[in-house]
Amino acid sequence: MAIAVTADGYREILGLWAGDGGEGAKFWQQVLTDLRNRGVKDVLMLVCDGLSALPDAVANVWPQTVVQRCVVHLIRQSLRYASRRDWPEVAADLKPVYTAVNEAQARERLDEFDAKWGHKYGSIATVWQRAWSEFVPFLAFPDSIREVVYTTNSIESLNARYRRAATACGHFPNEQAALKRIYLATLALDPSGRGRKRWNNKWKAALNEFDQLFDGRLTAGRV
Repeated sequence: MAIAVTADGYREILGLWAGDGGEGAKFWQQVLTDLRNRGVKDVLMLVCDGLSALPDAVANVWPQTVVQRCVVHLIRQSLRYASRRDWPEVAADLKPVYTAVNEAQARERLDEFDAKWGHKYGSIATVWQRAWSEFVPFLAFPDSIREVVYTTNSIESLNARYRRAATACGHFPNEQAALKRIYLATLALDPSGRGRKRWNNKWKAALNEFDQLFDGRLTAGRV
């Protein structure tokens, strides 16, 4: 599933695709090319949750797009390596990394984290180091942008609703039937339109910053 925030600040579900859980470069190239052919001419920033083949596909389709790793997913991935009783302290000690004012400070905070926890949970720092090039882009942006791009929770929320809709129907005879059920669930997501208005208000400050930082590309998208 791909969700976009338009140049006017409204959330749009761009498409739903069925996969087998092992989507590679070819799959993502086809998905993104499909979106471009349907009118998505430019993407300022794409937030994803660690799909290894996706960044290269993005670079091929929209070379100017900034790829940002979902910070919430990095935190969750980190906690998998820690004992549950240490989760609150580990999470608190990771916060200075992703709230740093710039990349240099973030690296210092990660080194401090590793100095404290590395002997016990050495894999956690490695998680962040491996994702570093896709984690750091949003550190260059103001808080108004950081607040809206650090997570893909909006997609996870939709996925949860889709799972409930699919579970309620039980067995599907084929893939097309399952996609149809999800499509019908999509149509029922926001019948009053209040959610759409809340989303628009949430993004107003960020959109102003995006337009300045990306040299008017957002304004061009409104034409």
